[in-house]
Amino acid sequence: EREFDGERYIMERGLFADISIVHAWKGDTEGNLVYRKTARNFNPMMASASRMTIAQVEHLVPAGEIDPDHMHTPGIFVKRIVHVANPVKRIEQRTVRKRETA
Repeated sequence: EREFDGERYIMERGLFADISIVHAWKGDTEGNLVYRKTARNFNPMMASASRMTIAQVEHLVPAGEIDPDHMHTPGIFVKRIVHVANPVKRIEQRTVRKRETA
């Protein structure tokens, strides 16, 4: 328990993982990662909050190809890289129903 600016707060330890497996849209050989769409929600945080990060990368490029301003996870957090050129995305299925004719 601590007091900040006159308010009392309960302090707890943060969540920490031994291994995190993240999926990146693009990564270089040094481990710098770029995410797309909803992968940007939790992957950067989990990559930095674990002892070992394994990155599954769709587009693997040589070191220096990714602009530093576009990087979401620096390579210092990534320990292993797995290049998967054509990943099967089973979750992202578009389902629509046919329109009824008037």
